[in-house]
Formats: sequence, structure tokens, C-alpha cells
Amino acid sequence: RRPPKEVFSKVVSFSQAEMNNFSTASLVTRSTNDIQQIQHSFVMILRVVVFAPLMAFGGIFMVMSTNVGMAWIIALAVALVFTIIISLLAVAMPRFKRLQLLIDDTNRIVRETLSGLPVIRAFNTQKHERQRFEEANAELTKTSLFVNRTMSAMMPLMTLIMNLTALLIVWKGGYAIQAGKMQIGDMMAFIQYSMVIMSFLMITMLSIMLPRASVSAKRIMEVLNTENVLLSPEEKAQFPHGVKGEVSFEEVGFCYPGAQSESLHSISFKAAPGTTTAIIGSTGSGKSTILNLIPRFHDISSGKLLIDGVDVREWDLKELRQMVGYVPQQGLLFSGTIASNIAYGSQDIPQAEIEWAAEVAQASNFIAEREGQYESRIAQGGVNVSGGQRQRLSIARALAHRPQILLFDDSFSALDYKTEQLVRSRLCEELSEATVIIVAQRISTILHADNIIVLDEGRIVGQGRHKELLEGCRVYQEIAMSQLSQQELSNHG
Repeated sequence: RRPPKEVFSKVVSFSQAEMNNFSTASLVTRSTNDIQQIQHSFVMILRVVVFAPLMAFGGIFMVMSTNVGMAWIIALAVALVFTIIISLLAVAMPRFKRLQLLIDDTNRIVRETLSGLPVIRAFNTQKHERQRFEEANAELTKTSLFVNRTMSAMMPLMTLIMNLTALLIVWKGGYAIQAGKMQIGDMMAFIQYSMVIMSFLMITMLSIMLPRASVSAKRIMEVLNTENVLLSPEEKAQFPHGVKGEVSFEEVGFCYPGAQSESLHSISFKAAPGTTTAIIGSTGSGKSTILNLIPRFHDISSGKLLIDGVDVREWDLKELRQMVGYVPQQGLLFSGTIASNIAYGSQDIPQAEIEWAAEVAQASNFIAEREGQYESRIAQGGVNVSGGQRQRLSIARALAHRPQILLFDDSFSALDYKTEQLVRSRLCEELSEATVIIVAQRISTILHADNIIVLDEGRIVGQGRHKELLEGCRVYQEIAMSQLSQQELSNHG
């Protein structure tokens, strides 16, 4: 038996490719309910597995030594017991597997409802969500009742067999006593020894729990036996002159698992330390995918992705991600304090560095207004702060350990123009040696980038500075004209 912490560690180690094989609700159920089923079964095994066999074999031995002529009664009773057990398990086993899947579904609906409460209320779909839950819960209840009723029938049937066995012994023993072949004391002793069936009765208690535990064990082993696609190499890359953070894409292609076509085609560009590279394009063009390849959330399908001239797959995963500061599209915060969220990447970051990161991210002003300041509480998911505040804290978290590579995945969308300008200017001042790659939807965010990459359907259709792209890239021109007025285009051009 593997401890629950090993299951959790395995789930945490999954890349997106493995996560796609299991739903979040299923992983929650496997990490909690399935493990609980196995724990309950082991408690029963420890109580019964030694006592019951000893009692059974001892009883059989004494029966055989007392009166072999009536041993067939015990054999018949045991055969009936096992017939009932096998029949009930054949009916219940498929339902046990379905039961765990229904728990997954119920768990998923509850999670979705709790996460989407604002949307549900905004669209007045409480009745629809209640119906979804009631349908899932009704199916779970129906299956659970069927399984419990089926397995509950086992105990009265076992008791009936036990009493009928005693009755049969008395009936046969009465004739034997009348014929002078058996003493009354021998018959009473035989009845006591025949209570060996009680040990089988105890085993049936295990048979109620073991099938469900068996299903749970298989589900847990599916998680534990899943092989990680993304692993650190056996030999780590060596950097005698230190890590600089230069990122180079060379004809990189990428295809999501299960997809029929590539999401990225022949992506080539270089992002040098001390420069800002911006990526812009329509929705679904592959901007975020490029960023996700750098910290190796996915592995490239073709071409080369190099960091400091070394293939990213030759880097130790922990070292690679320590040098990357990543700010996702949706700023996710964890329950705790503001300080613990900013210092999330390295818990030994001094307070001065936490305050510095907050100041650069323009979060220090609103932190100072909160009661407790850096020790003020953050609710799960950061629901007690605004979207802009959540985004600034996410930026501060990425900056706190002073990474060599900074990745911003449309991370300024919730900020007003003034705050965005302040954040970017402070980044240029404080992290002038870092490699900065920004994914953005707004032209104003990337106007002054050293290199702007324009994506369209997973391909680079333009690359250069803002002025160059305005003159020579049709896709960039369309984006610019949709966001900027003619006067702004003239001024920036």
C-alpha cells in the first residue's frame, strides 16, 4: 500500500499531457474517497484476516475428528456460503466501478457550481444548476442504494444458512443418537464446532468492502502508474560562465496531444538578455503556447528550443523553472497572506525583497491601505481582491526571486494604461538584464518592444519593431487600426 502523500506527489508532478487523461474532479476523488475506501478495508483486514482463518481451519479439524459422517453438512453449508458470496459480488462489482465514476461527476458539478457562482447568479441559472446536481445526485443515490441493498442481503442469508446447518445437525444427530451411534455430548460438541461457519460469516464482511476497495485501488494505481512525459535528464546541462537567459526558437513546431494538426509551425526568433520581445496576434494564434514551451510545460514536437545555447530538454526542470518568472493570463492567488503569495516561489525571500517586488509591480499602494498590510489575508483564489490587484500581486510574485527570464502572458490586461506604463518602466529600470517576453492583445502594451512577433494561425507573419510592422505587415496593420486612431497611428509611426 502506498501512502496518500505519494498519490498527491504524483498528481502534482503531472504535466498538462497527463492532466488531460484525468479530470480534476476525478483526481480529487481518487486522492480522497478512493484512498479512504482502501483504508477502511485495511482496518477490517487487520481485525479479521488472522482470526477468521485460524477459527475456520481449527473448526474444520475438530469436525473431522468428532464425526466424519456428518462432515458433509459443514461442506454443504460452506459451499452455499461461497455460492451466495460469488453471486452477489458478480451483481455488485460493475456497480462499484460505476459508483466511483458517479462520485467523480457529482464532485465535478459541485466544483463548477461553487467556482461559477457569480456567473450562475448573473444569468439566473440557479434552477438549471440545481437540476444538474439533483440528476447527478439521484443517479449516485440510486446506484449506492442498489449496491448497499445487494451487499446487505448477504448477512441475513449467512445467518439463515448458519441456523439451518444447526437444525440439520440436530435432525441427523437425533437419528444417530436413537440408533446408539452417537452420544448427546458429541452432537452438542459437533454443533459448537460447526459454528466454524461464523468465521466465513466474518469473511463475508470483508467481501462487502473489498470489491469497492479493489475498484478504488485500480483507480489509484492508474494514477501512480501513469508515466510522466516531462522528466529531468539524467545528466544536467553545465554552464561554466553562468546562466544568462537567452531564449532561441529554431524552426519550432508543436502539436497538442490528440490534435490532428500542429498549433505552431516553424517558429524562429531570438530573445536576448536585456531586451523585450512581444508576441501579438488574434485569439488562438498560439501566443500562450509559445510561452508555455519555455518553462517546459509542454515539449516541442519539432525544431529546437534553446536557452543559453542548450536544448531546453537537457535542462534540469527545477533549475529551468527557477530562472523563469511566469505570470499567467489569469492571476491565481493562494489562500494565505499577501507576503506568502509574493514569496511563493521561494519561501526564504527576505521582507525587503517582497516589498521591492510589490513596489515594482505597483501593488504597494493598495497593500498599504489594507489592514495588516503584507500580513493581510488572501482568500482562496484571491476572491477578496480586485482583478487588477490580483494581477499586480501575480506580477510581484514573478519578480520576487529576480528571474533571468520573465514571461508575461497577457498579464497587463486588467491594468489601466497609467499603471501599466509605470510597471513596464520600473521593469526596465530594475530588471534591465532580464530577458522579457510579453504576450499582449493591446498594441499600446508592446509599442516600445525591441522585437515584436506577429502570429497568425500558428505562424510568424511579421517580425520587427512597431514602425517596421506598420509599414510591412498586413496582420499587424489590421490589429493596429482596430485599436488606434489615425492620429495615434501617425504619432507612433
